[in-house]
This record gives sequence, C-alpha cells and structure tokens, in this order.
Amino acid sequence: MKNDRQSMILEIISQENIETQEQLLVRLQERGITSTQATISRDIKQMHLIKEPVGHGVYKYAVSGNRTRLNFAEKLRTIFRESITSIDSAQNIVVIKTMPGLASAACAALDDMGVAYMVGSLAGDDTAFLVMRDTESAASFCEEIKEML
Repeated sequence: MKNDRQSMILEIISQENIETQEQLLVRLQERGITSTQATISRDIKQMHLIKEPVGHGVYKYAVSGNRTRLNFAEKLRTIFRESITSIDSAQNIVVIKTMPGLASAACAALDDMGVAYMVGSLAGDDTAFLVMRDTESAASFCEEIKEML
C-alpha cells in the first residue's frame, strides 16, 4: 500500500505542478488512494521530494537530484549496521570485515556512493579492502563508519 501510494505520488508530480500537500492528497483521492496529510508529509520526507520554482513565485514538488545519493547513503548505513563486524585501517588501506557473503554488497554500495577520497574497492566473501587517497582519509573513513555502527 505504501509503495503504491509513493509510486502514485511520483507519477502525479511528474505529470502536474503540485504546490501543496493538500493538492497532492486530493489527486491521490481522485485515483482511489485514501490517505492523510500526515502520511503524505512522511512520504515526501522519505522520498526526498523538494519544492522547485516554476516561475512567478510558484513552486512545485519534484524529485531531488540528490535522491539517488541519499537512497544509497541509507542503504549503505543499513548494510554497515547489519553486516560489518569490524573495520580498521593501515596506511591508506581500510579493511572491513563483514558477516559471510556481505562484503561485496558493502563494496557495491560504497562504489555507487562515489566517495571522493576512495580510489577503489575489492571484496571477498567476508572481507573488503578499500584503497583511500591517503592515510588521513582512511583513518577518517574508519571513524565515520564506527560512528554509524
């Protein structure tokens, strides 16, 4: 139901200039989806929708250009929280230990995030090696990940 509603929201804002949550709620109801303004507000936040100008002081809901990056960040946090057992660095190399079979998922998420100071990654079954640009980047990255955990 939530996925259907959010898919419909994306369809509606791609077809019409929707300025308010109330307008969005009406359009959903016209398509047979009943909801509340509070639910629509949560959907907008979860989907990272923004208001962009269309001219003459008018704004409309749109998909954020950062949405993909934000979604990857959320997925990355989930992968780390659920799978990482340890993380450490030596020089400019970061070694991530994961539960069996999850190292490649962690690397794929990192690669898709486009971490500026990461040169590349290599994953085995439960271990991932990340090559960072320098020792400071590796240490900083380790601290960020430990805070996420």
